[in-house]
Amino acid sequence: MTQLTTLATHAAASPPAVPRPHLSRRAKAAIIVQFILKEGADVPLTALPEDLQIQLTQLLGEMRYIDRGTMQTVIAEFADELDGVGLSFPGDIAGALSALDGKISAQSAARLRKEAGVRQIGDPWQRLAALPLARLQEFVTLESLQIAAVLVSKLDVSKAAELLSSLPGDVARRVTYAMSMTDAVTPDAVERIGLSLAAQLDAEPPKAFNGEPSERVGAILNFSRASTRDDLLTSLDQDDKGFAEQVRKSIFTFAHIPARMDPIDAPKITRDVDQDTLATAISGATAEADIKSVDFILSNISKRMSDNLKEMSEDLNAVSPKQAEAAMAKIVSAIRDLADNGEITLQTPLNPDD
Repeated sequence: MTQLTTLATHAAASPPAVPRPHLSRRAKAAIIVQFILKEGADVPLTALPEDLQIQLTQLLGEMRYIDRGTMQTVIAEFADELDGVGLSFPGDIAGALSALDGKISAQSAARLRKEAGVRQIGDPWQRLAALPLARLQEFVTLESLQIAAVLVSKLDVSKAAELLSSLPGDVARRVTYAMSMTDAVTPDAVERIGLSLAAQLDAEPPKAFNGEPSERVGAILNFSRASTRDDLLTSLDQDDKGFAEQVRKSIFTFAHIPARMDPIDAPKITRDVDQDTLATAISGATAEADIKSVDFILSNISKRMSDNLKEMSEDLNAVSPKQAEAAMAKIVSAIRDLADNGEITLQTPLNPDD
């Protein structure tokens, strides 16, 4: 709104408009854009169709100068048009879908996008980088080595490393070698590759469930009793060992805290979990893995808080396994919420047993 305020100020301060040589609407638009740029404001021209961006740039390059009176007349005319606008609309299906994102069902959005022949807007590489590891693995294994190399190169370093580590050794080596030959790839080629891969995502039918099946099963088993969890995982090993391993990677229990959590994030547990729950978990920890998690939490929070929790746990009467498990589940739930909200990042285990 800063540039609009500036325009209005100039229009109000300008003398009455005098007749000027005829200017096309595109020339007037170029004058407005140049004025706003000179004022140091941001002009989101990337929202315009590419052909209009090109025409506007060419026009700016062809024009030389205009007198102050012409500039003030154009600004006043533009300000008058802005004042007369009561309500503006997106102007096309793509813009309408963007405005209604999250307000209409995914099925309706997909149908409208397909019928209108428009792709989902936004940077395709941002969409691709947000995909789960399993989907990225599919792209790497199904696409050519050159495309796989570009895909891995566009990911952030940590996710690229995680992706390469999850691939068979020979595939990872071939992709890594192909990355050494990406110096000659042009920005246009990278954009086309991103759009092509994103188009494959757009062509997929909408899913009824968010997240991978292994993640949904893992989330459920997180809050199941340990004996139930072990029995189900043993059964899954017999039915589908690969799926069982994916589920194990999705599971996050109290025992996984030291291996999956950054020590610097430990104080956030004490912020979101009440001290009585923490003391109950500390007092009820008997398994070696659970004791290690207790030590991890206590050693990475303030000494005063650590000493206070130890005293509270010692003052408790005998904590039953059921009470301890419930307290640990609350701590795990709080950590999961922190991860889901983006406040912390949990490490993904390369070994499902970690």
